Amino acid sequence: MAKSVLVESPELTIVHLYQKEMNIYGDTGNTLILRRRAEWRDIKVNVLLVGLGEAIPEETDIILGGGGQDAGQGAIERDLQTKAVALHRLASAGVPMLMICGMYQLFGRSFTTGEGTVIRGIGVLPLETTAGKERYIGNTHYDTPLGEIIGYENHSGLTHLDNEAEAFGSVTLGAGNNGHDGTEGCRIHNVIGTYSHGPVLAKNPNLADELLQLALQRKYGPSFALRPLDDTLEQQAHETAKARPR
Repeated sequence: MAKSVLVESPELTIVHLYQKEMNIYGDTGNTLILRRRAEWRDIKVNVLLVGLGEAIPEETDIILGGGGQDAGQGAIERDLQTKAVALHRLASAGVPMLMICGMYQLFGRSFTTGEGTVIRGIGVLPLETTAGKERYIGNTHYDTPLGEIIGYENHSGLTHLDNEAEAFGSVTLGAGNNGHDGTEGCRIHNVIGTYSHGPVLAKNPNLADELLQLALQRKYGPSFALRPLDDTLEQQAHETAKARPR
């Protein structure tokens, strides 16, 4: 078994995209959770808020984005296109990203609103979304290669993945991508998109640590290993949320 690498003063830069425009249902909490879980392990974290008209820095280790209403998506559509080349390059290079709901949709090719307006995405994820007539609201459970994820969905978007695309999880409770095919989210390279609000990382430390581990191994080598934490409270949050009705 390979030994873990001891790195003096490890450091991560987390970019939060469009915090003002795309921040409903507590998704900013994902940034706070990653920061704390890193700092508890003596990893320095720099959090950069990248909004309209601002470039994504070259030295970026994790990128996060939250949910927003249709108006918020429309407000960032043009600006997101200016960031598309950089985001594609970083995704291909293995930078871990977590995109929630509205940003998940815009990391696909397009979102068509109920009025027929097409909001262009950037196509990092191979999917398209159209507005449905039914709103899916409630707690969600789904199985993933990382284990069970517990989230909360609130969307009317119907997201369909390309045939060869990898869903992030399989729904055991809730609607997931579209309420029909049993898929939830999408994962390409280290980019994860999901409809799970919450913030989802608060009650799923396995997902939070996956993002941190991917970022640190990319930066410091595949032998870098996270120090375990006492996740008693986080697991209690997971089980409490799991026990709630839909």
